[in-house]
Amino acid sequence: MSTTENALSVFALGGINEIGKNMYVLQYEEDIFVIDCGSKFPDESQLGIDLIIQDISYLQDNQDKIKALIVTHGHEDHIGGIPYLLKQLNMPVYATRFTNGLIELKLKEHGLIRDTKLVNITSDSDLEFGPVRLTFFKTNHSIPDCLGIVFHTPEGAVVHTGDFKFDLTPVNNEYPEIHKMAEIGMNGVLLLLSESTNAERPGFNPSEKRIGGLIEEEFRKANRKVFISTFASNVHRVQQVVDAAQKTNRKLALLGRSMVNVVTVATELGYLDLPEGMLIDANDVRGMDPERVAILCTGSQGEPMAALSRLSSSNFRQLEVLPEDTVIFASSPIPGNEKSVARIIDNLFQLGANVIYGSGSVTGMHVSGHACQEELKLMLTLMKPKYFIPIHGEFRMLRQHQFLAESVGVEKENIFIINNGDVVDINDKIARQTRKVQAGHVFVDGTGIGDVGNIVMRDRKLLSEDGMLVIVVTMNKSDGKIITGPDTISRGFVYARDSEELLKEVDRIVVTTITNLQRGNGPQRNIQKQSIKDSVGKYLFAQTKRRPMIIPIIIEV
Repeated sequence: MSTTENALSVFALGGINEIGKNMYVLQYEEDIFVIDCGSKFPDESQLGIDLIIQDISYLQDNQDKIKALIVTHGHEDHIGGIPYLLKQLNMPVYATRFTNGLIELKLKEHGLIRDTKLVNITSDSDLEFGPVRLTFFKTNHSIPDCLGIVFHTPEGAVVHTGDFKFDLTPVNNEYPEIHKMAEIGMNGVLLLLSESTNAERPGFNPSEKRIGGLIEEEFRKANRKVFISTFASNVHRVQQVVDAAQKTNRKLALLGRSMVNVVTVATELGYLDLPEGMLIDANDVRGMDPERVAILCTGSQGEPMAALSRLSSSNFRQLEVLPEDTVIFASSPIPGNEKSVARIIDNLFQLGANVIYGSGSVTGMHVSGHACQEELKLMLTLMKPKYFIPIHGEFRMLRQHQFLAESVGVEKENIFIINNGDVVDINDKIARQTRKVQAGHVFVDGTGIGDVGNIVMRDRKLLSEDGMLVIVVTMNKSDGKIITGPDTISRGFVYARDSEELLKEVDRIVVTTITNLQRGNGPQRNIQKQSIKDSVGKYLFAQTKRRPMIIPIIIEV
C-alpha cells in the first residue's frame, strides 16, 4: 500500500455477507489494527470440517505493520479464530477483562499463553499508537464487557460498534454509554461500521431483564427435572437461571464443556454470582428428588455432540430426559441451524418431555442480543457519520441497514455495501472503493489448517452423494498384460450382491480399455488410469445417472 495514495483504509477479511468469522482491518499509513478474529461453524455441505476461519494472507504480507488485535467482545464469532491467527502472527491482544478470560482459555488449549501479550482495557481506556489514538464506549449485548471502538486518525474518527443493542434495564446494571456515543457524534465521525444482524427486524429489542421472571415461572410450574439450554456465553441468562433455581429451591448441574468453562471464568472474575452449595455434579442428579434439580446445558443450536442433542437421543451416560421433565430452549436458532434444533425438539417430545421453545411472543424465553431497526437508527443518529459501512450480516441485512441509514440522513452515495476483501480508501476525507485484497475461507480439519481446499471439498461431496468404486488390476511389468483382476470394490455406490451384472460389465470395460491401449506405444500408467476412469464413468452414468468417484489401482509385478 502506498502511504501517499491511501492515508486511511478500512476493509473486512470476514463478517461481511456472512454470519461469523468476523475480522475487520483499519490501516492508517504504515499502522495496521485488526478488529476481532472470529470463527464460524461449517454448514452441512462442508463435510468433515471442524471450523472456518479467515484467509489472513494480507496480514502475513504486512505483519511488520500490525500494531494490535482489538477485540470487541467474547463470542466465538469474534474470538474463535484468535489461536489460529496467533500461531502465524504474534501481536498484542487488547480486550476487556471477561473477554480476555475467555481468550486465555483458548490460548492455554493451544499452548500459546506464554507467548501472547493480553492487555485488559475498559470503556475508559485511551491508547496511543503513533498518529492513531483509540478510545472506547460501553455497549449492551448478550455477553458481558462489550465495547465499541473509536479510531481517532488524522483523517477523522472511525467508529466500530461491535455487536450491540440498547438495553436500558440491563441485568448486570452495566448501562450503554449513550452520552459518550452522542459526544463522539458531536465531535464528528468520518466513518461508521455498524452491525446489521437484526436490520430486518422492526422496533426495539425487549430488555433482557423481563426474561428472568418468565424462567422463574417455568421453574415453579415444573413437576420434575428442569433442563434449560442457552448460549454458554450469555452470562446474564445464566445468572437468571441461577436465580430461578435458588428461588425455587433447586440445585443446579452443568452439562457441556463450554458451559463449565464460561461459568468458571465468569464466577472467578466476579461476573456471575453463584451461591455456595448451588452447583452439584451431574452424576449426583439421579439420586435426588427430580423436583429439586435443574440442569443447565449446551446444545441450544442443535450441535450433534452437545449435551442437549445427546440427551434428546437418550445417548447421555449420566442423565436422561424422562416423561414430564421440562426442557426450556432459552435461545433462538441461528440462521442455518433451524433443522437441527427442530429435530432435537421432536426427539424431546417423543421422550414425553414438556418442551418450551421459540422466542418473542411465542414463549418470551429469549431476546436477541442484536439491535433491531429502531436501535440501529438510534446508533446512526447518535454518531452522525459522513460515511457508513454496514457489517456483520448477510447481504439482505446489509441492504436493509443501508435503507435505515438513508432514512436518518446518510447520503446514499456515502454508503458502501462491500464484500470481504473490498477496500474503502479515504484521502482528504473523501472515501472511495476501487480495489480489493485477498480474502476468503480457510478450513480447519482436525489439526490441519488450510490443507483442505475446494478440490478436497468437492471430492468429499462427490463421495457423500454417489460413493466410490475402486478397481484393482495386477499387470505384468514387462509386457503390460493383465495377471489378475480387475477386482471392483463398491463403497456407497451399489450393493455388490444386487449389482453383479453391472460390476461384471465394469470389469469387461476395464479389460477392453487396457487391451486397446496396449496396441499403442506402451502408454504410461497415469494414461491407463485416466482412460479407465473415463470409460467406466461414462458407462456408469448411462446406466445409473450417478457419478461415483472411480479410483483405478494398477499393481505391477
